[in-house]
Amino acid sequence: MSTPNRLRSPLKRAIGLGSAKYGTQHFVVQRISAVALFFLVIYVVGLLVSLVGADYATARATVAHPCHAVLLCAFLVAMFWHAQLGLQVVIEDYVHAPGLALVVQMLVRFACVLAALAGLFAIVRIAAGASA
Repeated sequence: MSTPNRLRSPLKRAIGLGSAKYGTQHFVVQRISAVALFFLVIYVVGLLVSLVGADYATARATVAHPCHAVLLCAFLVAMFWHAQLGLQVVIEDYVHAPGLALVVQMLVRFACVLAALAGLFAIVRIAAGASA
């Protein structure tokens, strides 16, 4: 190692060796979605417990209430977003073939978006009063 490189800090040597732009953002977004899910799961479990023994019309009317509909939509979005972020990390860590990793990442994202849209569509239909 030459003298100039010996005097450089580890950070200075690491700069330029790869992108460090999105790792922290991914970490922070995953933690924020986890905190949001903590409170939303408590809400959803409470809502489900309150509906135990209720008939279909009561359950439908409860979900159709604007406050419940918005919180259920927030729960769905946060849940599938958090799931996609978590699965992305698992795929990046354990799938080493670049082509396969890309295909699996795309499939996971597509599945999460599709499931979230299906759930949101169901909640919106119930809230809008559409018949079964």
